Amino acid sequence: MSRVGKMPVTVPQGVDVAIKDDQISVKGKGGSLTLAQNELVKVTNEGGKLTFAAANESREANAMSGTMRQLVNNMVNGVTAGFEKKLSLVGVGYKATAQGNKLNLAVGFSHPVNIEMPAGITVATPTPTEIVVKGADRQRVGQLAAEIRAVRPPEPYKGKGIRYADEKIVIKETKKK
Repeated sequence: MSRVGKMPVTVPQGVDVAIKDDQISVKGKGGSLTLAQNELVKVTNEGGKLTFAAANESREANAMSGTMRQLVNNMVNGVTAGFEKKLSLVGVGYKATAQGNKLNLAVGFSHPVNIEMPAGITVATPTPTEIVVKGADRQRVGQLAAEIRAVRPPEPYKGKGIRYADEKIVIKETKKK
């Protein structure tokens, strides 16, 4: 059995987990998330601990038990603490402003770039060169941060662009005569 799938997920106080035959839903102070149930994995709730077991002895069921366990664990962590991604803007005149559920970027184009935030995702700009994306769904937070970064990815010669806060850019050397 999968090593990750063997570990149970502990459900903290204030979090409700509902297991139906077609979906798993988690509700907490951070919101509510749902996940489609996989027929290869049996999920049981025993006294505040969720356990995941492969439905049969196939390799796919074994792998899916670990995957489902981690997805449900991310849902429980998302509705309790939430997830966040930090991005930084590097470049002269590059700035970002958050207005409601919109993010306005001025990153060297002749026009401003406006990005609409989906429901459940919030964006903040503590400084004009920092962006913080927060939400309960880990996949959506990461996807939105990747879409923001794709507006102006860091270039390899000066490092200008939008990058993750912990990302290291390898600067290329210019041509020599």
